[in-house]
Amino acid sequence: MKVLIMSVTAGEGHNSTAKAMKNEFEGRGVECEILDTINYVSPAIATFIAEGYLLITEKAKNVYKIGYDLAEKRKNFLKDYSPMEILNMIFTDELRAVFQGDSYDAVVFTHPFAGMVLDMMKRKHNLSLYTVGILTDFTFHPYWENCTRNDYVVIPDRLLRFQGLRKGFREEQLLPLGIPINPKFTVKSGKTEARRELGLDFDEEKKLILVMGGSMGYGNIAETVKRIDTVEIEKDFHMYVVCGNNTEALEEVRALDGTLNHSMTVVGFVTYISTLMDAADCIVTKPGGLTTSESMAKGLPMVIVNPIPGQEQRNTEFLVNNGAAVCASKSTPIEECLYALLTSEGRLDAMRQCVGELAKPDSARDVCNFVIDLIHTPYIDVSEEEAAIL
Repeated sequence: MKVLIMSVTAGEGHNSTAKAMKNEFEGRGVECEILDTINYVSPAIATFIAEGYLLITEKAKNVYKIGYDLAEKRKNFLKDYSPMEILNMIFTDELRAVFQGDSYDAVVFTHPFAGMVLDMMKRKHNLSLYTVGILTDFTFHPYWENCTRNDYVVIPDRLLRFQGLRKGFREEQLLPLGIPINPKFTVKSGKTEARRELGLDFDEEKKLILVMGGSMGYGNIAETVKRIDTVEIEKDFHMYVVCGNNTEALEEVRALDGTLNHSMTVVGFVTYISTLMDAADCIVTKPGGLTTSESMAKGLPMVIVNPIPGQEQRNTEFLVNNGAAVCASKSTPIEECLYALLTSEGRLDAMRQCVGELAKPDSARDVCNFVIDLIHTPYIDVSEEEAAIL
């Protein structure tokens, strides 16, 4: 049994999900490999897209927002001759060699571009194996409507079904199994135990605020820390700040040491985020699909800051509308959000309950089980099934 996972390097979410699924499949004895779809055809284009994505989402958010909004609202008047369709044709021809013979039993993809290529292969080249897409955000990105020929799509929650139907998927194609995350986030330890493991010498009475900027340390983390430090509540709190790979932010936050009213620990990139989440009372974070899914698996209420326009703004809307998060803004800054949360244990408990209803900690396992069962089911082409009904 062998599964191919097709990803695209545009941000880390798609690749992180691909790696989580690869680990799960291999743990079940299934041979599995990850293919960076664009890099396979053209490393130069892949590098341009990956670096361009990081640059534009950090330095030109308004430009990215305009592009994302236009992609959502576009009307494809050119149909088979649209630029995206032509690009798909080129990539499809280049990728056909990957599927020659019976080398794979199923394909899982974590980006709609890979899904569009597979969609075209099914339509024009009779690709006869199961294909399963995975959403890595709490929304359908633009162009998922061009992936409906694929067999199934895994969505973060049943509440995304309505959106999926509007994209053109059938009810039976939509699998509300969640966003696959690393299995270490599915195991929870007690708050006191986690704090002891981190070397923090205070008990559960003192609040711990986990501040994260994603793996790249987006946003003005030092400014966020200074604002949080202005909060005054009856019970003291400690800030644990993770700057990721952003060395400049790390230096800026470290420079604040000795000037703050509250105690703080600051680190760069670390591998013990799971333990930090166990130790924390809430998390201040960007709303990436993976980070928020990990936070929910740990039962953490979220305070959202610095969402990237587009998919992260859609994530914010979903999480706030469903009670799992609050969002800082110019009119309601981070310090006001945290004050309202930390002075109301009932509010925190209510958010934890909402988080628990959305959490899918076993998503990787559930998706893996579904795909393995699927492989043991004789493949039926959708066109053949529809023809039989007609």
